[in-house]
Amino acid sequence: MKLSIVIVSWNVSELLRVCLQSIFDNPPQHDFEVFVVDNNSHDHPDHVVKDFKVTYITQIRNMGFAVANNVAIRKTTGDYVLLLNPDTVVGPGTLDSLILFAKQKPHAGIIGPKLLNPDGSLQPSVRKFPTTITLAVIFLKLHRIFPKIKVVREFLGEKFDYYGDHKVDQVMGACFLIRREVVRMVGLLDEHFFIWFEEVDYCKRAIRAGFEVWYTGQASITHYFAQSFRQQFGPLKQWRFCISALRYARTHLGNTSMVLLSILFPLSLLLSLFQLTYPTHVQGTAQS
Repeated sequence: MKLSIVIVSWNVSELLRVCLQSIFDNPPQHDFEVFVVDNNSHDHPDHVVKDFKVTYITQIRNMGFAVANNVAIRKTTGDYVLLLNPDTVVGPGTLDSLILFAKQKPHAGIIGPKLLNPDGSLQPSVRKFPTTITLAVIFLKLHRIFPKIKVVREFLGEKFDYYGDHKVDQVMGACFLIRREVVRMVGLLDEHFFIWFEEVDYCKRAIRAGFEVWYTGQASITHYFAQSFRQQFGPLKQWRFCISALRYARTHLGNTSMVLLSILFPLSLLLSLFQLTYPTHVQGTAQS
């Protein structure tokens, strides 16, 4: 049994150091390998990765989160592939708990653990698949004006039990365990997604291929949340979010959905340009 851990880093070298240290301080009992992909960072984490036994890959330009992950996934040899954000901290027994849960759920193709904020509070990480209405509401920022909108509350899973184990639609990509069979049957992440929605799309594809997506409260990691994304200018983030949402709509919701969202696209950018509170806690899974 072998675990392959893939970490894509962009301008968060010190957080990457903490993440790597937590992995090697709390390694799984089984064999494991770690890949670090630097997505053309300005802070070049060479000085960080040299202190750890990892395979270090550098990208000459940032071609997106999916592309960077795929570069490493192609090189992995483990029975499980764990996509792990560099702004996470792995605790004692976390990796073993994830693998044990995967063994207990042979139909689980993708598994996500409980995510905790740095202060120990719960970080919501499970969502339903977005619908056309959900995306339209988010495009127009209506969930900020009317936070009790039923369709958004259902999408966010406000009543979700984060202390149990549940089959779900999607889990956040901050800690995303993939069974090797899924990679063989479903393929790699869709590289048309520069950032956002790549894990939502992957969960959708895995389910269509006959696998299940599971959340487990038996394992937990600390997540500092979107440290790389916060470095980007608001309208640029909104543009990238909308582009990925349109890609998701075209792939999974149909042409009518894509046309509607395309009409709302310019208005969404305008709202962001006027700084009407860019959403940071609602994504395909958790940011949009």
